[in-house]
Amino acid sequence: MTDGQERVRPSGVWATAVGVARVRARESEREDALFRDPLAQAFATAGDPGASSPPPPADEAARRRRLGVAFSVVVRTRFLDDLLRQACASGIRQVVLLGAGMDSRAFRMDWPGGTRLFEVDTAAPLDFKASVLRQERAVARCERIAVAVDLREDWPGALAAAGHDPAAPTVWIAEGLLIYLPEDAVELLLARIGARSAAGSRLGLTLGSRGVIERFGADAAPGSAASLWVSEMPDDPVAWLAGHGWEAAAHTLRERAAAYGRPAGTPPQHDEGPGGLISAVRR
Repeated sequence: MTDGQERVRPSGVWATAVGVARVRARESEREDALFRDPLAQAFATAGDPGASSPPPPADEAARRRRLGVAFSVVVRTRFLDDLLRQACASGIRQVVLLGAGMDSRAFRMDWPGGTRLFEVDTAAPLDFKASVLRQERAVARCERIAVAVDLREDWPGALAAAGHDPAAPTVWIAEGLLIYLPEDAVELLLARIGARSAAGSRLGLTLGSRGVIERFGADAAPGSAASLWVSEMPDDPVAWLAGHGWEAAAHTLRERAAAYGRPAGTPPQHDEGPGGLISAVRR
C-alpha cells in the first residue's frame, strides 16, 4: 500500500485545514501573492483530490461567504508571518503553533539559527501531514518538533516533555483556532499560554469578529468550517488580553489588507466576514 493510500481522510474540525491549504495554494499562484506556500497544494490535493476544482457555490450568499473566508485566510497568514519575523528579530527562538493543521511555516520561512518550532495538534492531522511531507521530501528550515496532543487535554505537559523551555521567551500562534473553542476553553487556553510565557514572549491570535457566527455560521452547510464556529472575540480584545497579562494591539482585516496593497473589494463586504487580528507582548 502506498503512503497516499494509507492516509486517513480528513474529518471534523481538522478537515478545515485542507480548505485553508487550498486557499493558500491559490494565493501562492498569484503574481502579487502576499506569501508563497509551496506545500499548500500538496496538502490540499492529498486531503481532497478534487481540491483543484471545488464545486461552485450554491448561491450568491454562499459565494460571498467563500470569498470572505478566503480573504480572511490570506490576510491573517501574512499578518502572522510578519509577527513571527518580528519576534525572531527581537531574539525569540521558540515558536509554538497551537492547532497547527497544515501550517508549513517550518518549511517555507527563513528562520534564525537555533530556532525550535513546536507544532501542537492531535495525532490524526499530524500523521496525515507527515505522510505528505515525506511524499514531497520536504526539509524544515528550523528544528521542527511535532507534539501530538488534544488541546482539551494536558498539552502544556506534552509540550514540556517535547523540550519547550518556559523560562525563555516564546512566540505563540493560534491561527483559526479560537473560533472553534467554547468560551471557557478559550480562557483556559490563554491561562495555560500565560503560565508558560516568559517576559517578552509574543502572541498572535485570530478571532471571530462580533456577529460573525450569526452572519456566516447560522446558515452554513453542516460539516463546513462555519457550521463548527462557536465563539467570537470579546467586545474589547485588548482589555481582555490585558487581564491575561498581555499588552495587545487589535487590527482589522480591512486595515491590514490595505497595508499589504490588497484592499478589500466588493463583493464581498469583508468587514462582515471573519476578522480580529491580534498581536501581543507579555508584560
